[in-house]
Amino acid sequence: FDLTGKVAVVTGGSRGIGRSICEQMAAHGAKVVVSSRKLPACEEVVAGIKAKGGQAVAVAANISDKAQLENLVAEARKAYGRIDILVCNAAANPYFGPLTGLKDDVFHNVLSNLWLMNAVGPEMAERRDGAVIIVSSIGALVGSAHIAAYNMSKAADLSLVKSLAMEWGRHNIRINAIAPGLIKTDFARALWDNPQIRSAQENKAALKRIGEPDDIGGVAVFLASKAG
Repeated sequence: FDLTGKVAVVTGGSRGIGRSICEQMAAHGAKVVVSSRKLPACEEVVAGIKAKGGQAVAVAANISDKAQLENLVAEARKAYGRIDILVCNAAANPYFGPLTGLKDDVFHNVLSNLWLMNAVGPEMAERRDGAVIIVSSIGALVGSAHIAAYNMSKAADLSLVKSLAMEWGRHNIRINAIAPGLIKTDFARALWDNPQIRSAQENKAALKRIGEPDDIGGVAVFLASKAG
């Protein structure tokens, strides 16, 4: 599980699952590039990591803007010289409602994952070492009358991971998805803040609780390290 000397770029890294991934990777020795739309939020995570003796920098980027993602990659290389681990955690704000009201921007997260992979893949292939993690969702496997657009984008993420793994695996790059269930994050607050929905989820779960961000952060460390 040792990530000493590795450089990890994490999108959506300022809160929730992404923040846990940043903090846990730093705790296991990685130099972390924390990214999200708002720089102050990223800097807060960086400050926390540094306070515990870790290494991190903050770079703001909106995943729907290809130029900003290219700048994220450039700034990561400027700070640490390389990128060993890519975690695509950021997602567009979920659209709640019927598919008749769907707008194209709900799929920006899928495109952004492909843009980032194409940006960092060549250097990983050259070193014959790299790990890419895309955070999908258990919603990818089910239908929904309320968050169908979100589920569709997460299903696309799963398919993307399978194909990217086939393309880049010959270069010794490991590409995996994590598909969390309901996690107690601000992003999913509309679900877990609803007593009826939360109770239904807790009753279904073997542990009789919904997930916490750190439940996912550890999985990401595993997949990024030699243990994976």
